[in-house]
Amino acid sequence: LGWACWKTYLGRPDTNAVRCESLAVLGNALFTSGKFTEALLVLEANLALLRRYWPHDENGILVAQTSLAVCLGNAGRLDEALVLRREIYARRMA
Repeated sequence: LGWACWKTYLGRPDTNAVRCESLAVLGNALFTSGKFTEALLVLEANLALLRRYWPHDENGILVAQTSLAVCLGNAGRLDEALVLRREIYARRMA
């Protein structure tokens, strides 16, 4: 279902919010399926889009970072997950 969502909105420009959200849906679907390596690539791309086109969407960026941190942990990349979780915590406390 995640791939279908992504394919539906793929043709839209990078600046389209629905396209960006469909990328997040794909990343979460891959994560839920246990495909952590593939999910990491998609979740990183989603976070990069958010930072580039919606830098003032603090909540959206924190949500994307949290998804990425959880995925990193499940992929066994615990040091990277910890660094990102600390960054998220610091931003939420600011």
